[in-house]
Amino acid sequence: MSKQDSSFAIRRLHSLLGVIPLGVFLIQHLLVNHTATRSEEAFNTASEFMGSLPFVLFLEIFVIYIPILFHGIYGIYIAFTARYNVGTYSTFRNWMFLFQRVSGVIAFIFIAIHVYQTRVQVFFGTEVDFDMVHQIVANPAWLVFYIIGIIATVYHFANGLWSFMVTWGFTQSDRSQRVMSYVSAVIFVVVSFIGIQAILAFI
Repeated sequence: MSKQDSSFAIRRLHSLLGVIPLGVFLIQHLLVNHTATRSEEAFNTASEFMGSLPFVLFLEIFVIYIPILFHGIYGIYIAFTARYNVGTYSTFRNWMFLFQRVSGVIAFIFIAIHVYQTRVQVFFGTEVDFDMVHQIVANPAWLVFYIIGIIATVYHFANGLWSFMVTWGFTQSDRSQRVMSYVSAVIFVVVSFIGIQAILAFI
């Protein structure tokens, strides 16, 4: 396999992991968090259920953390080696390309801190429940950080869907790509609303 073919294959894998499993997990995670809008007890029940799934540690490592590390580290490599031409060609897609890279870096930092504040603390005897999240976002600075992180992560996922559809050959015509741009925008708005509404419920 040539270097060009290898790079193309890695980019396809990077795109795939951003949607499956990471995109699926993102939506599932936000929906679990959204149970906090119903009640503290509803969130604790949902969180306990997710934490008691069979082989949960195996699933977290191989379905979430390893894909996140690969997608995030390779994504940062792309972000810092890509050529940006928005100053010369200020088209909509060029700006989306730039925002995709910026949002990816923000999302990677946000996810790393979020994992440390929640999942890593489990190993120190802290329970993942409503009170844990409340204590974090009760601090206005952390609340703003979480809102920015959620918006950046959801944007990265939603816009990444557009790239995924192109990369994997599902949308080849200009019309199909334009339609997918609208679909991505709707997904961004809807999922961002769910995520922000969920985090505000912990205050």
